[in-house]
Amino acid sequence: MSDRPVLALEGVVRRFGGLTAVDGVSLTLGPGRRLAVIGPNGAGKTTLFRLIAGDMGVSAGRVELLGRDVTRMPAHRRARLGLARTFQVSNLFSGLSVLDNVRLAAQAREPGRWRFWAPIRAGDRVGAAAMAALERVGLGARAGDRVADLSHGEQRQLEVALALATEPKLLLLDEPAAGLPAGERARLRDLLGSLPPSLPLVLIEHDMTLALSLADEVLCMHNGRVIAHGTPAEVRADDTVQAVYLGRAVDA
Repeated sequence: MSDRPVLALEGVVRRFGGLTAVDGVSLTLGPGRRLAVIGPNGAGKTTLFRLIAGDMGVSAGRVELLGRDVTRMPAHRRARLGLARTFQVSNLFSGLSVLDNVRLAAQAREPGRWRFWAPIRAGDRVGAAAMAALERVGLGARAGDRVADLSHGEQRQLEVALALATEPKLLLLDEPAAGLPAGERARLRDLLGSLPPSLPLVLIEHDMTLALSLADEVLCMHNGRVIAHGTPAEVRADDTVQAVYLGRAVDA
């Protein structure tokens, strides 16, 4: 495996008029590493995610993905390089079947990805890849069901399947456990924990217990700036992090 960083940010800034939402963030994510980005509401976490994904441009700084400068590269081209993401709000085709949703994601990796009206053959490569992704997240038995009939937690699992079907080289997870009850939250945590250790990921999550249990390293933001970066234990014990969270540290 190459030792080159999967993701590198250098002095990344995003301004909205007089507001600086992300203020000089630098980080390097190595192969197979898992980074949790934490911080209170308004800290700049989601804006940072959007800058990494290419949903918006930086005001200053540099973004590298797999050794390539992607600072000015749009989101769809970053996706073609191997970046996949999930969203805070489920972004699915609720009227289609579970399998068809994943087929669309798997097809995006194919040379003929725009041939939507080509006949589907039993055992075709796209269908096999989609089914494998569903089995991977525990939804194989729901392949023929409509997405609208899935629980909220199952829809979150499906979003992970969509991302995996694109064969990502970096996975971004934007608050995957948001709104989930305890049981479905635990199921999602087990799913994310079971992902291949070779797959690097960046996770935003307000559930500190979940975030810290999944991450190798943690970056804490406040007012657009990085105030701590280290192992989960180091960040948990950091006095500034404790103050940002009003002293409400999460027990192990």
